[in-house]
Amino acid sequence: MNKNLSSLNPALVWKHFAEICNIPHPSHSEERIRQYVVDFAVANGIEHKVDDAGNVYMCKAATAGMEDRKGIVLQAHVDMVPQKNNDKEFDFINDPIEAYIDGEWVTANGTTLGADNGIGVAAILAIFEDDTIVHGPIEALFTATEETGMDGAFGLKEGLLQGDILLNLDSETEGELYVGCAGGLDVSAEMPYEAVAAPQEGYKALELSVKGCKGGHSGIQIICQRANANKLLFRLLYALNESLELKLATVDGGGLRNAIPRESVAVVMVKEADVESVKSIAAEYEKLFVAEFTGIEDSISVSVADAAAPATVMACCCKLIKSIIACPDGVYKMSMEMEGLVQTSNNMARVVADGQSIKVQCLTRSSIRSEKEALGYSIKSALELGGFSVVLSGSYDGWAPNMASPILKAMLESYEALYGKQPAVMAIHAGLECGIIGGKYPNLDMISFGPTICYPHSPDEKVEIASVGKFYDFLLHTLSNAPKK
Repeated sequence: MNKNLSSLNPALVWKHFAEICNIPHPSHSEERIRQYVVDFAVANGIEHKVDDAGNVYMCKAATAGMEDRKGIVLQAHVDMVPQKNNDKEFDFINDPIEAYIDGEWVTANGTTLGADNGIGVAAILAIFEDDTIVHGPIEALFTATEETGMDGAFGLKEGLLQGDILLNLDSETEGELYVGCAGGLDVSAEMPYEAVAAPQEGYKALELSVKGCKGGHSGIQIICQRANANKLLFRLLYALNESLELKLATVDGGGLRNAIPRESVAVVMVKEADVESVKSIAAEYEKLFVAEFTGIEDSISVSVADAAAPATVMACCCKLIKSIIACPDGVYKMSMEMEGLVQTSNNMARVVADGQSIKVQCLTRSSIRSEKEALGYSIKSALELGGFSVVLSGSYDGWAPNMASPILKAMLESYEALYGKQPAVMAIHAGLECGIIGGKYPNLDMISFGPTICYPHSPDEKVEIASVGKFYDFLLHTLSNAPKK
């Protein structure tokens, strides 16, 4: 196992990355990596500061003859996702990452590598260390706790950054330039309900389930138009409630806020005489769902099974069912600026009843602040009409693509000069720190890019060695050809 990362090129980048791997730095345990950056600044006589959010800031004057260039802020986050294989003994708080060279890649022994975003951090440190690099005024922003809430970006104060351009070094495919991302908004709703004794004689308890949906990331895969199991289940409940006497006992659907629900299950009580009707309607809806999602989903199933009789049921479920039906879900609007980009969406991520109240959680995304707010109000209104108390929280701004961006033009020219072809210009319907930072510094011209990193956030994470060299050369060429003021 070859662990000599310092033998790789560009040497300064890999030197710093190897040192970063030796410093435990999972999210919320970033004190040592922050101190490493501060110690670097002190040792190299670089002006720096640490803000109240735990971000580290550095700045460096332009090299001779480059004073007329626009100022560039280089930005990366210092924390990493701590994930390991089940059979790996490892303490992310105390143990160094065991990084090693595996052919054309650098990976880690049974854990996440932390190339996301350690390579970005290492590249910035290399630039600030190397006095032979040609550049205009440059600043560095090392943000805290990006992986679990973008705390550093949220805590960034206005007035710290002086540059005109921000280069976020946190994308994961070399040859792609990201010029936009979605912002987000959490919608949390809760409705207490009156639980009454479940009927006994003449009634039957049934478990209704919608399963087999593909699910996926609610930002990345929402464009695939995949089925939301919560929405499908409530369509079935609506149909049953319209045609027979339905009593709802429990519901449990979805999970993580940023995952499209794959399964949703409810326990209901119906009259024994209606059991066959329930099965017939469920079979009909399974056919409907399969037909509607032909070419998208291939394993949707709707099932009816006997269930243990619940002790209580909801006194009334009509408004609940209707408000879930009315709540928007999925792609809401596509971008007019960039073909194939989702601009605004909602994911009804979670619907669960605990015997006393029913809770709904949605994650709304948009690259347009006003549209995100408008969709949030629509969801809030639909749920409030059903009797829910609704809280909109955790809002952060998106980053709308600007195809007339001066730094985009300069970087397209730089990439073609280096590699003889144009990079792909992309936007992502998920969150990047650019959206939050851009909300605080609306005049920043921003691009996100990076080397090729596969399987981030998993123990299979690896970074392509050659792509790190291309990424770094591209970054240096961009600095030396920055637009004039």
